[in-house]
Amino acid sequence: MTEVIEFKPIGIIHSPFKSTENIPIQSHGGKGIAGTVEIAPELTDGLKDIDGFSHIILLYYFHKSEGYSLIVKPFLEEKLRGVFSTRAPKRPNSIGLSIVKLVKVEGNRLFIEDVDMLDGTPLLDIKPYVPGFDDRKDALSGWLSEIYERSDEARSDGRFK
Repeated sequence: MTEVIEFKPIGIIHSPFKSTENIPIQSHGGKGIAGTVEIAPELTDGLKDIDGFSHIILLYYFHKSEGYSLIVKPFLEEKLRGVFSTRAPKRPNSIGLSIVKLVKVEGNRLFIEDVDMLDGTPLLDIKPYVPGFDDRKDALSGWLSEIYERSDEARSDGRFK
């Protein structure tokens, strides 16, 4: 697999988090934390009808993450795990995903809540969150099912700098 794929950010995410420490480890843990998404002006038309969704999925680039490990010690866990069974930012392709609440849309700016990303994070794409498509009643959470309840209060400790 030697093919190179390049992405151009479609916008930037603004948040109150200026460093990698003390960020919620998932957007569910960032409940009520406000931020904005600024879309490139030439892409504003692509936001048509997005205001009808209560939540959106943001795909973004972990721009402060350097290198990767295939085996990581995730937050809330003492055991080492394979990176693909985690949401750790140090990955072969440093792509992050967050489901955030869409509060309002003004021009090329989206006002969001439940923020768990660094200020200045490059945005790669936006998808609407559709409960009928995205919620799987029979989904299993693997090893995370044992610690999921503690994730709301958890904050980054900087281990993935």
